[in-house]
Amino acid sequence: MTEKIQKYLHDIKVSINAINTYLKDCKSFSDFTGNRMIKMAVEREFEIIGEAVNRILKLDSTIKISNARKIVNVRNYIIHGYDNIEYETLWGLIKRHLPILEEEVNKLLDK
Repeated sequence: MTEKIQKYLHDIKVSINAINTYLKDCKSFSDFTGNRMIKMAVEREFEIIGEAVNRILKLDSTIKISNARKIVNVRNYIIHGYDNIEYETLWGLIKRHLPILEEEVNKLLDK
């Protein structure tokens, strides 16, 4: 694995950790949606994650990241559809898919 890919994986890890930190006091969806600053911060971290995954795919499309293309699509959705973001979808990604991505990134960084 190249140093660039390791750097992008590290960027993903940092963004996941940041999301977890931002949401540590958000116990519910309404806590999340009720705080504009947290919503905006989480959106930004998803943009970084999506861009890092996109760059990884360009360097090595065989890297094992589940739903890599969908992660990039989320980034595009947030950036281009900023005024139509469905926060229920984003909350679902945080709760169901972010832990899987975190595990995969940690495994790749441990290699």
